[in-house]
Amino acid sequence: MSDRADGLAAKLIRNFNTVALEHEVHDPLYDSHCARLGTGTAAKKLGASIDTVAPGKRSCPYHFHYGQEEMFIVLEGNGTLRVAGAMLPIKSGDVMFIPAGPEYPHQIINTSDTPLKYISISTRESPEMCEYPDSGKYAAFATTDSGKRVHVVQRAEQSVDYWDGEP
Repeated sequence: MSDRADGLAAKLIRNFNTVALEHEVHDPLYDSHCARLGTGTAAKKLGASIDTVAPGKRSCPYHFHYGQEEMFIVLEGNGTLRVAGAMLPIKSGDVMFIPAGPEYPHQIINTSDTPLKYISISTRESPEMCEYPDSGKYAAFATTDSGKRVHVVQRAEQSVDYWDGEP
């Protein structure tokens, strides 16, 4: 390929079969190999990641987004989509659509004895806020135009008054 084509490929193409995966383990429930595919691409409003969840484990806590929509595509295996208080079976070939808002807290659980591999696609809303119903946490995320990331996680009772510390 030419230098121009190499540059375009670097900004526009990711291969989920060859991307370097990070192993995230938070015992006793969470164990997955994952990679954020959209990071470093030209995409500004669209994100994607690949996850392979170990048997009997989960990839992330039960949560919902205030602004971001998500779509999950099961590539291999089967498990359970915990959503809005229900447990729905999922299998290879299933596509799940999760809108923003408190009506659809969600979590993917590998309830099988083989790995569960899926792709996540999401809108990259910034700023964004998530809520975690199981633990009572809130998370705020933002990325500035210069690439600075702000990430705050806390519980409501840890909040300070709006005027706290102001002169």
